[in-house]
Amino acid sequence: MDRLASRFAVCKSQGRAALITFVTAGDPDVAATPAILDALVAGGADIIELGMPFTDPMADGPAIELANLRSLGSGTKTKHIFALAADFRARHPDTPLILMGYANPMLIRGGDWFADQCKAAGVDGVICVDAPPEEDAEIGPALRAAGVHLVRLATPTTDAARLPTVLNGASGFLYYVSVAGITGKQSAAQASIEIAVAKLKAATDLPIAVGFGVRGPEQAAAIGRIADGVVVGSAIVDIIGSHGDAAAPFVQTFVAALRDALHIRETAA
Repeated sequence: MDRLASRFAVCKSQGRAALITFVTAGDPDVAATPAILDALVAGGADIIELGMPFTDPMADGPAIELANLRSLGSGTKTKHIFALAADFRARHPDTPLILMGYANPMLIRGGDWFADQCKAAGVDGVICVDAPPEEDAEIGPALRAAGVHLVRLATPTTDAARLPTVLNGASGFLYYVSVAGITGKQSAAQASIEIAVAKLKAATDLPIAVGFGVRGPEQAAAIGRIADGVVVGSAIVDIIGSHGDAAAPFVQTFVAALRDALHIRETAA
């Protein structure tokens, strides 16, 4: 069983959803990122998404867009991201690490090169926001050949006719984008999330993680009662934006509050 499957299995055995946290690599700079990643783990994050900074993050709202600009402005390169991932893997051998980003930086040297770098750095999976399954001729096959999960996205506009295409070749977990919009700007109604998660669970055995617009512990707990994972990104990135290279302890405190909230499901079971 790989790290992602193992982690979801552990969370399920504890009667709770997995806490999935997102930060941008190199925000505020490469030197500060390891301490922030360690703070996520210390706070109780089960799975970490590490964003690859890009000049045109079309799915991201102001918080993550600013994080991208801070990272790129400090000189972050792809080689630094893989070094951060490899160092993280050495420090945290059991915590799943996902790279999340856009096709351009992933494919500029070719899908095989990118997949091989992921494998060598101990990356468990990849989310490529702007590579729809209908156009997955390069990155998906390369990642699968390297044994790296391709985590696909489903949205409120993914209907029953298209869902099988989204699921074809998906692995690790299915990321449900709960709003038809950008990160961090709005939150979906709990009732609509519950309906969507039920439909997705009827269509796949993959764990279902819900993200976009999850801002705090109470909301995370509500989603965690019906999903297999809860993704929190912009709220953490805002903390980094406010505190810069001193953000790690503030990140850890916030993540710990999220993790504690997810135990509501466990203690109520």
